[in-house]
Amino acid sequence: MSVTEVSSYHRAPEQTPEAPQGCPVNGFNPFAADYQADPYAVLDGLRDTPVFYSHELGYLVVTRMADVSTIFLDPETFGSQNVQDPLFPLGHSAQEVLGAPDFNPVAVMSNRQSPDHGRIRNHTKQGFSNRRMRILEPYIRSRSHALVDELLAAGSPAEFASLFAHRLPGETIFRFIGFPSSDDEQLMEWCSDRLAFTWGKPSEAEQTGIAQKMLAYWRYCRDFVAARVEDPGDDFTSELLAVHHSDPEQLSRLEVESIVYGLSFAGHEIVSNFLSNALICLLPRRSHWNELCANPSLIAGALEEVLRFESPQTSWRRVANRDTEIAGVKVPAGTNILLSLAAANHEPGCFDDPNPNIFDIHRPDARNHISFGKGIHFCLGARLARLEAVVALEVLTERVPSLRLVQGQSLERFANITFRGPKSLLVAWDQASD
Repeated sequence: MSVTEVSSYHRAPEQTPEAPQGCPVNGFNPFAADYQADPYAVLDGLRDTPVFYSHELGYLVVTRMADVSTIFLDPETFGSQNVQDPLFPLGHSAQEVLGAPDFNPVAVMSNRQSPDHGRIRNHTKQGFSNRRMRILEPYIRSRSHALVDELLAAGSPAEFASLFAHRLPGETIFRFIGFPSSDDEQLMEWCSDRLAFTWGKPSEAEQTGIAQKMLAYWRYCRDFVAARVEDPGDDFTSELLAVHHSDPEQLSRLEVESIVYGLSFAGHEIVSNFLSNALICLLPRRSHWNELCANPSLIAGALEEVLRFESPQTSWRRVANRDTEIAGVKVPAGTNILLSLAAANHEPGCFDDPNPNIFDIHRPDARNHISFGKGIHFCLGARLARLEAVVALEVLTERVPSLRLVQGQSLERFANITFRGPKSLLVAWDQASD
């Protein structure tokens, strides 16, 4: 590893490791056009080989639900320290940017090992309390109505991803953290492109541009935390600082800053894609959409099927902490592992319906999907993500029941290994809905 210390938030690989001896190898490439267009079709063709090595990534790929679950539930054998690392080595100029003496975020949640992970998570999860959700729900609902107003004012057709799907979760997580709304535009700019840096294949010039944004955003987070030390509010950052002030050994100042730094992306991009993917699944299936318009109580279940069928998160990562074995394949310590959530969520036999490639909002066990992970690293923001999506769909079905996708549009996704959602999504509606 280079650029940063082992305990840091982002660790850049120096080279791509070779395949474990005796492991099946194929040309699996999640950046390829066919995978970006339909990862499920590609993965269906690989089911006879549940564990294989991808030369493109330098990762062992695991596709079966049972194996993915086992890995999630064994954090001692399979560590999480690589989940925020860039996939590929960084260029010299990006290393220089991130080599700034004051760029020092540390691993805190998704990429922190036990026992520190448990200590930090125990305090962080308090921020997602019932009280905080009750405070946020009216805000989410009012913002959803305001964004629908803007969507309708833009006129049919309109671009949903930028006008609604990107803004609602971004603004929500910023209010949750405590950032002032006057900074929203700058914050969204700084947080953009992070998925390309960590889960994509950016050019050296792109790496450098993203690194500059990351450094600027880190400095903002540190300044914001410092301001909250002097002037606490009723927000997540202030709650974390209260823990720190009560017992600095339980949560350090740098850990508070690093949690704030990481949370904005985790709580933004995933939910943005979740909202767009929901419309991609529901709007072409008019009987399903009409059911939701007539009976909003079905929305929560329908969204679980969206998470299973067209998840905004199609993979996650682990690294072998010691020599082990997966599905008969010997895995040496240090092997990077890609867990294919997309393959697991579409695995035949894992759900009551024998055909997992059918989208069904009435699927009774859709919530058995693995899109939020499993075990001690189960997504801390899953509850907030679900709340945002339910409220957004309640507002959209109520206000714009004639909403539909613009026919003939080509849905282009951001090329990366983990997050799936459209760059843009054109929607239309009957003017009577205005």
